Amino acid sequence: MIPEFVDLGAPAPWPVLPPGIHDATLAEVSVRFATTPHRTWLFGGFARVVDALSRAGCKTVFLDGSFITAKPHPGDFDGCWDLRGVDPMRLDPVLLDFKDKRAAQKAKYFGEMFAVELPHSPGLLGFFQTEKFTDQPKGIIRISLDAQKGATL
Repeated sequence: MIPEFVDLGAPAPWPVLPPGIHDATLAEVSVRFATTPHRTWLFGGFARVVDALSRAGCKTVFLDGSFITAKPHPGDFDGCWDLRGVDPMRLDPVLLDFKDKRAAQKAKYFGEMFAVELPHSPGLLGFFQTEKFTDQPKGIIRISLDAQKGATL
């Protein structure tokens, strides 16, 4: 379940998820955050990248960025995916293209996803769990792709 937002106070511009890694399904993310036409459009890109990662063998993705805050019009989503078990031959090459500030990822999926090897390199997860204006801890969402198999939105 995705918890309610918390207000970190100034200078944080909008409320965020409380600290921690919050487990959710893709359907729960859709219900909670795809609440406007623009947010629905962004969520469509996220759902496509999750599908591409799942087909390559990815088991876990993490969602972050202004998309999972109270920001009325987020620019994109950010996230990362656990590369353990991923078949590089089945992986969309766009997910490994970091040229031009990840322009190919943004064009295809409307957001940015970074590979991380857990538990050996938790640094990116720590970065994602820090609110950038206040350096205070905030939450992110974890989606188990095994749990998504057979589920529909």
